[in-house]
Amino acid sequence: MKEIVIISGKGGSGKTSILSAFASLAENKVLCDADVDAADLHLIMDPQVKERHDFKSGHTAIINQDRCVQCGMCRDLCKWDAISEDFVVDSIDCEGCGVCYYFCPEKAIDFPLNTCGEWYISDTRFGPMVHARLYIAEENSGKLVALIRERGKKLAEEKGLDLLLTDGPPGIGCPVIASLGGASAVLIVAEPTVSGRHDMERVVDLAEFFKIPAMVCINKFDLNPEEGEAIEAFSRERNVSVLGRIPFDLGFTEAMVQGKNIVEFDSHSKGCKAVQDIWANLAQSL
Repeated sequence: MKEIVIISGKGGSGKTSILSAFASLAENKVLCDADVDAADLHLIMDPQVKERHDFKSGHTAIINQDRCVQCGMCRDLCKWDAISEDFVVDSIDCEGCGVCYYFCPEKAIDFPLNTCGEWYISDTRFGPMVHARLYIAEENSGKLVALIRERGKKLAEEKGLDLLLTDGPPGIGCPVIASLGGASAVLIVAEPTVSGRHDMERVVDLAEFFKIPAMVCINKFDLNPEEGEAIEAFSRERNVSVLGRIPFDLGFTEAMVQGKNIVEFDSHSKGCKAVQDIWANLAQSL
């Protein structure tokens, strides 16, 4: 089984629009939305949820007022100042280190596992999909990314499918690192701007560090051909395959408004033709 992870150095570069188009072009695949901090693939895929599971990770201290004698030890130990004068823990400030829980002489502090979000197994018009969402202000997105990728691979094995298409998070942080491990290849979606080129270079470095074969496509190439060519030149220097150029096409936005991908919305548009060529190049490279 192959896994293709589509990532970018920044948000809004078009990776979700491109992956949703690939969903129309690829066969025998499972879709995976690993951008759990800002999941939006479901807006196009319209998934019908078949399984719903809680995602639990991390701990938050809770002071049991019936047992607490207000000795003040927990406040003295807490370096985050998360415990108020009336001995109530602020769940936002609490870092879940557990020091107060382990050293409370009255055992008056509970330390339950947090429910941080949900993850789902769904059906879509393009096949099965694994996706998730974190609750507001929750963390541990790297752990959730790893979880849904694992479930996506397991689902593909159960159904005898040989491809996992993963919409990865933007940037180079923990969620991106969690989305790369064990992937067959990564497709980097770059924008033809100075910042877009810089962000793309950082992602190339990250993929190289983890020894994941990297490929690049440039979205909205015609808006700044000079920077687009600079991205291609950098890619050649780093032996990163350039799979194609996508022109600026309002059809991507119009399709998204209608809950469709560009292939469904206008298969004869320049943007769609470019995405089809990129998919053909990607499939051949695999």
